[in-house]
Amino acid sequence: MANKKDKQTKKKAIGPWMIAWHRFRKNRVAVVGASLFIIIVLSVIFVPVISPYEISEFNLADKEKAPSAQHWLGTDEQGRDVLLRLFMGGRISILVGLMAASVSVVLGSMVGGIAGYYGGRVDDILMRIAEIIYSIPFTPTVISISAALMWRVSSESKMYFVMLLIGILSWPGLARLVRGQILSLREQEFMQATEILGISDRSKIVRHLLPNTLAFIIVSATLGMAGAILTEAGLSFLGLGVTPPTPTWGNMVERARNTNVFRNMQWLWIPPGVMIMLTVVSINLLGEGLRDAFDPKEIR
Repeated sequence: MANKKDKQTKKKAIGPWMIAWHRFRKNRVAVVGASLFIIIVLSVIFVPVISPYEISEFNLADKEKAPSAQHWLGTDEQGRDVLLRLFMGGRISILVGLMAASVSVVLGSMVGGIAGYYGGRVDDILMRIAEIIYSIPFTPTVISISAALMWRVSSESKMYFVMLLIGILSWPGLARLVRGQILSLREQEFMQATEILGISDRSKIVRHLLPNTLAFIIVSATLGMAGAILTEAGLSFLGLGVTPPTPTWGNMVERARNTNVFRNMQWLWIPPGVMIMLTVVSINLLGEGLRDAFDPKEIR
């Protein structure tokens, strides 16, 4: 009898994060997605470190060489190692996705938290702003602003503009989700206790309300990152994103617009295209797994 009671006590002691972790581990597809994404991230970090070539190193005598023992993915039109540039470009593409998702999460969670907590006129104003931004056509706006910046900023600086632009236009959906959660959370008993203790509004929002919406924020950030990587790749493919010589998967795929490259030098554009596909698929699988793991309607 005592052992049964101990087991029941342990089950009751398991918190929501541990429950979510157990659910996530049971989802084999999500685990595969997470594993694949981790492998990709580790590759873009360490492959350039151990590569015998330099990112700025070129050799015109070896230009446009097919894959070989010296250059596993061949060389480009300037004799640069494609494998090195592939993983260096992965750093930029994943960084753009990560930073754009971070900007979106910070803006969305704070706006949603403030709107949900204060309600009334503050809620109306913030949600109307969110609806205005949400109604702006995303793709034409990003393309137009990127084109306007094309000749005014350097390639490296443009990377940061692309991050901010994608993040600033992507936060309204998360803001509405966080607001809905906080509207219900603010009426619960633990919030009444914070009122009695005289805790400031800022502390209530940041330390007590937003942490209770963290599961939704994590899922939104994960799926938003995949969207940001695709957006950056599309902009770079059109020549409006991060421009050469800074490599990204998008501007490496852009070489396929050249008929000769498309037909005869597939090693220049197929690998970055495959990496974009694998990265986005792995992030989406991870995001779907996290959403199912944190869903309170799931059977435990």
